[in-house]
Amino acid sequence: MLGEKMKYIIIHGDGMADWPCDELGGKTPLEAANKPNMDLLATRGELGLVATIPPGMPSGSDVGTMTMLGYDPARYHTGRAPIEAASQGIELAPDDVVFRMNLVSLKPGADGALVMDDFTSGHITTQQAAAIVADLRSQLSGDGIEFHNGVSYRHLMVWHGGPIATHLTPPHDITGKQAGPHLPDGEGAERLRAIMDRAAAILHGHPVNRARISAGKPAATSVWFWGQGRRPAVPTLKERFGIEGSVISAVDLVNGLGRLAGLERITVPGATGFLDTDYAAKARYGLKSLERRDFLLLHIEAPDEAGHMGRADLKREAIERIDELIIGPLLRELPALGDFRILLMPDHATPCKLKTHSNEPVPFAMLGAASGTGAATRRYTEADAARTGVAVMDGYRLIESLLGTR
Repeated sequence: MLGEKMKYIIIHGDGMADWPCDELGGKTPLEAANKPNMDLLATRGELGLVATIPPGMPSGSDVGTMTMLGYDPARYHTGRAPIEAASQGIELAPDDVVFRMNLVSLKPGADGALVMDDFTSGHITTQQAAAIVADLRSQLSGDGIEFHNGVSYRHLMVWHGGPIATHLTPPHDITGKQAGPHLPDGEGAERLRAIMDRAAAILHGHPVNRARISAGKPAATSVWFWGQGRRPAVPTLKERFGIEGSVISAVDLVNGLGRLAGLERITVPGATGFLDTDYAAKARYGLKSLERRDFLLLHIEAPDEAGHMGRADLKREAIERIDELIIGPLLRELPALGDFRILLMPDHATPCKLKTHSNEPVPFAMLGAASGTGAATRRYTEADAARTGVAVMDGYRLIESLLGTR
């Protein structure tokens, strides 16, 4: 059982780690960013690399965040979509299979073949997406199929008694590539493709798309299925460590994992899951939650979105905002709540050069209120973390170091 007065915080900078970027003079966004508070964590605390993606598993936030919260993905992971279903409070029967359903923009390429132009449909608004999903629900539901609204482009489809082993490709993995070779394949693929075709017909000329095109924004031309799975069964953090806490995120996936872990979901006005999120509000609400509970997972999606866009400059900017508006206030205000330990890490790398995730170990920095002076020249970067020689290869055990149970 953990001490009641200690506060534990994980700052989850989604996809912050990267590769050297030509547009940043050969530096990674973490190297190029002005981030004195992150660097202070590296200077005064423990710095190293942590493997968040086990060998053979997909390098996504579902796997990486599960690792971050101390769950071995090889044991507990059943798919991305079931975690998002948990966030929405969707009850799944044992034989239900839930699929992540993106609203995407497909456009003809130079040879006429459809290309994945935008896996977010231009970050379609939640209100516009709800109107689209409502029409999909009214026209395509039935015979074991249900549709559920999510946030922005992220939605879910439940197939009662559906197949689990269909080969599906995450749409963010094929930005700018032909969609045809990555359509559903294997068991259940014929029905999934038929739903996609019928959805495309509904979306063609849809009032929401007409309005978006008039405004010069991408239309949602199709749905795209991926990340399927059945409901997972995981013990809560209270059951494992005797600790209660909160999760702050604008992304269903992270909120779903928080819910499965027994964390209270804190909704922050202005939190968008994109580059325009209200960073400072997340810090304020996070500190408020720590007055009542002793653990906080604070997630920021913006660096990952910038990585998917291939925009190293925006990723550097997002990192600087996290540093100034979240970590800075936390470091100033946490001592008033008593002893604390804070862990900074991403769930995976999202190299701007790839525009998708990669699976190499990522840098972490961990600081306690009573930590010493550390190495004065050290910064929170991929290279400095590697130089320490500290490597946590069973990444799901890093939380034990944070909580002092290891």
